[in-house]
Formats: sequence, C-alpha cells, structure tokens
Amino acid sequence: MGLLSEGSPLSWPETKALAAHVQRHGIEQFISQFNRLKERRGDSLKWGDEVEYMVVRLDRRARTARLALRSAELLDQLQATERRHPDAAPSLWRPEYGAYMVEGTPGQPYGSLISFFNTVESNMRARRQEVEALLQPDEILLSITSFPRLGCGTFTEPPCRPTPGSGSSRSLFIPEEVIFPAHPRFATLTRNIRERRGKKVAINMPVLVDERTPRPFVEDLARLGDDGSSQAAALPDHVYMDAMAFGMGCCCLQITFQAENLLEARRLYDQLNPLCPILLALTAASPIHRGMLLATDCRWDVIAMSCDCRTDEERGLTPLRQDRFVIPKSRYGSTDSYISECGRPYNDVELVMDPALFGRLAESGIDDLLAGHVAHLFIREPISLFSEKVQQDDAVDMDHFENIQSTNWQTMRFKPPPAGSNIGWRVEFRPCEVQLTDFENAAIVCFVVLLTRVILSYKLNFLIPISKVDENMRRAHKKDAVLTEKFWFRSDFLCDGSPCVDAETEYSELTVNEIFNGKGDEFPGLVPLVTHYLNAVNIDADTRCTMGQYLQLIRRRASGELQTTASWIRRFVAGHADYARDSVVPESTAFDLLVACQEVTAGRRAEPTLLGRLGSRTDNHLPAAILRTPSLYKQV
Repeated sequence: MGLLSEGSPLSWPETKALAAHVQRHGIEQFISQFNRLKERRGDSLKWGDEVEYMVVRLDRRARTARLALRSAELLDQLQATERRHPDAAPSLWRPEYGAYMVEGTPGQPYGSLISFFNTVESNMRARRQEVEALLQPDEILLSITSFPRLGCGTFTEPPCRPTPGSGSSRSLFIPEEVIFPAHPRFATLTRNIRERRGKKVAINMPVLVDERTPRPFVEDLARLGDDGSSQAAALPDHVYMDAMAFGMGCCCLQITFQAENLLEARRLYDQLNPLCPILLALTAASPIHRGMLLATDCRWDVIAMSCDCRTDEERGLTPLRQDRFVIPKSRYGSTDSYISECGRPYNDVELVMDPALFGRLAESGIDDLLAGHVAHLFIREPISLFSEKVQQDDAVDMDHFENIQSTNWQTMRFKPPPAGSNIGWRVEFRPCEVQLTDFENAAIVCFVVLLTRVILSYKLNFLIPISKVDENMRRAHKKDAVLTEKFWFRSDFLCDGSPCVDAETEYSELTVNEIFNGKGDEFPGLVPLVTHYLNAVNIDADTRCTMGQYLQLIRRRASGELQTTASWIRRFVAGHADYARDSVVPESTAFDLLVACQEVTAGRRAEPTLLGRLGSRTDNHLPAAILRTPSLYKQV
C-alpha cells in the first residue's frame, strides 16, 4: 500500500493547505538523495515478492462465505517474531486496505543465485501456513484477487452495515468496518480522496450480458438510501461501485528488484513497462465485482476509479478555475513516460508536469527525463498527512517525497534508496493479479525476475511508444484477452546499448501466445528466450526441473491450453446450478466457488484446465529465430 507513517492524521482542508509545502520539500528531498547516491554502483541483484491474502469465514451449513474482519488481530500475532528478531523473521507481514487482508513478503530478499528460484514456492507455502495456523476452524486463507460478493448485503463477519450518510466513504454498499482499523492511513485516504474529488468515487464496469440480463441493465439505488447522486453517477449496462474498498480491497502480486546502479534501474523500469499489460492479461483473475459478472477480467480499472481524486476540472469536465492541470488519468494508472535515454524516442504522450518543480529538478543537475517523471508525479497533492511529519530535514528525510511517490500507484514504480538504509536503486513491477496457488504465483514471480536477467544480459529492447502501452492496457482488461486480443509488441528487440531509433516497423500486433511462445522467424517468444538463458548459465538439476514446470505453466496459459483464473471462475459460475444466467452471482454460487478455490489452493481439487499436470518438464526447443540471431547467440 505504501508509506505507513505514524501519528495524527490531518483533515483534508488541513492537508490541502500544506500541499505546496509537501510538494516543495518532497522535491528537495529527492534532489538531496539523488545527488548523494547517483554514483552508487556495485549493488547485487536482490529481489522479493509481495503476496496479498484475504481471510474468509465459511458457514458450510448455511452455504455462505463472509470476509473475516480479523486482520488487525492476526497481524499482531504474525509480527511477533519480527518484533523479537527484526533481522531473522522468516516472513514479514504488513497491513493492507481491507480489515480482512494481510500482505506477506519473504523475511529476507532473494539474491542473485539461480538456485533461489527453487525456494520461492516453498517460501510462499510457509507464509500461507503461518497465517493458516492462526485461523479459526471455519476460516480459510485465499490468494484470490476479488471477493465475489464484496458490497452485497451482509458479506462480513461480524455483520456490519453501510452508513451512506457518514463515515469515510459514505458508501451505499461498504461498511466502515471493512477498512483496516489499526492504522489511520487507510480511512484517511478514503475520506480525503472523496473530499478532494468533491463527491464519492464512481466506479462503472461493463456488465457481462447473459441470456437473462435485463437490457438496459439499470439498478434502483434509492432502495439502498441513495440521495440521487449515485443514481446519477451510475451508467446503464454497468456495475456501479462507490468506494475505495472495491479497488484497494482487491489482492495482487508484486515484485521488487534491486539494480546494480541508477542507470540499470532506469533501464529496467523502461523495459518492463511494455510487459505490464501482457502480464496483466496473462494473470487475469477478477471477472466478478459486487456480486456481478463483468465483461472484463482484471482489477486494474476498478482500482483506478476507486482512487480517482481528480476534480471535475482536472478531469476536463469543466474549465480550469481553481485547479492547475487537466490530468488524463487517476493517480492509480499505467505509467506515462520512459526515463532512460533509450526510451526518449518513445515518449509520444505529452507529460503533464509542474513546470516550477521541473525547473528546480533541472537546475539541480537532474536530466530532463527523470526530472519530467518526478515533476509529473508531483502534480498530485498529498492525500494523507500526519501532523508529526509536517516539519522534516530535507537533507536526511524522505517522507514528503514518499508521501506523493507512494500514492502514485502505477504499473511500474521507480524507487530511490530509502533514507538511512543500505538499500540501492529499485524497480517495482505491479500489474499482476494474484493466483490461487503458490505454484502459480511462484511461476509468475520467477518468470518476471528471469526476464530482467535476459533483458540485461542480452541487452534487449522491448520499448514501444508509450501510447501503445496505454492501448495495450485497455485491451488487457477485456474478457479472455489472452485468447481474443492482439497487443502492440516489439519484434526487433535487439539493442547494442546505443540510442534506439523510432520506427513503426519495429513493432506490430501479436497475440499473447505469439509474445510468449513465438511467431516463427518473426519473433522468438519470451519463454524460449528465458529457456535459452537458462541453458546458458550454470543451473542445478532441481532448479532446472522447477523452472521447467514454471515455464510450462506460462507457455500453456499463454497458448490458451490452460485457462486464466478469470476464465475458470467465469465458467464455474456459468455452470453452477443456482446461476440464473442473469449476470448475478448468487450467494450459494459464491460459496461453492470459494470452497473450490480453497480446494485448488490446498491441492485437493484437480483442475486440469487451470493448472494442467504439475511436475511435467517443459521442452527445451528453441525457435530457429533465436539460433539464426548471431548477435544474440554469441552473448551467451
């Protein structure tokens, strides 16, 4: 979720009054840290994953599933080992937005040895078991992206009711108790986003039109206590949601890498950017929101709308009078620019930025690409500020910078070294939806980490115009995008380190299968590239077998031989006896779905279309396109 400052949260008017102070000093803090550490080099690869889980209580007799609002209690127990042994805890546990959520990471980052890939799944399994050991007999732990009936009637344990006339979100659907209670950041963000926007957030996602879905699909929100504002914001044939919890209450899978130096971090940030929509589509896992089947598969747009604090002026709906900028996206969105020199020709979208802050960054010696990136982040005002953190020493503190940096929730995050630490320049990969099993999550994490090694070792270039990345993000959300959509992707991927030349012939539209598995001599495919890399490095038999299984999963899911989690969930609902083919997911159907998810997670339910036969080795065939690329082959 980002920076968790301690202290007393300020109201939105108080925060607004200090916004320019935070922005100005945040820039000074970045400049100080940048100039101190810009020449830092020699850091080894360290990396780690973040897996978010939700706790669900099952009533098997009544066939109901409820979100168990016990994360504060569980976290107190989970963090006990860390409090006693800060440097030796096997896992680190942190709060997330929902009072039913916990986030787990490895106790220590993984290193550069290939053999670390053989430990990721067991580490994830151990983390899951840590939480499961604390659960009550009727509770289960799920790594599922979205709870299917979040916001539907009574969906929490203990039962809670929404309060549309009060509370931080004023939601028709979400009780205040759903928000994690033990840290004020989460409720403060919710309140301040609503107050800054001047109205509740409005999330509208297209409903999946089934045989008996009413047309047009329009809900009567007055029965829930709506004063008319929600009905006006709700779009026909869309599922309407009105609270940050619908987005930030989703679970995801994230990966952070430490780079060797600043230049490598900037290059990785850029090169991974075009891969974000592709991995989002491959990991699609959330076709149900607010008890309705959607015509989309992914959570990203739901979260973007749930965190959209832009005013009507900033959204371009009314002329600018009180605000300074028209801002094209929510503060939760895809990235808007590349920051390495190789990416310069592909920055084809005008970057909205604060000119004064850009000028201050530039005069301090920061180049225009990185200065533009930071000045663009800082068009956003702080939306959570604590009284104890207002006055800081810009030479040593970074909280004002991190305040705004950590509330720009983008597909990629470029992370300067934290103040007072031995951590280097890092990059965070953020688009992936969390999967049901530790096997799947480990496969995705290891694959992305290996891609970073392939990119750096072979000096590959996957850059396409940033506008094409935005278009790919739109396509990635669509139902069964893995099978039905084509994505802009670079086929001329060799780069010798010199500045790249923009030419439309460098990229074309490819299917997800072609991107991962290759398209004849036109493109070798990401999986064969990774396989080629693994064949070229010293790797033990156990790790080779493990990576073979992971790559098999990636390859078969990309080809459509295996379903995405979203496709599996949708087919489960469609085939359930209680589903009336009207887009509504009944409570009994949701219960059976979550029981099935838990059985898949625990290995007690075979789902060949979702996972295939775990343990099978991938073949080592390399397309002729690789073998006929001497400049690539010689680098191994």
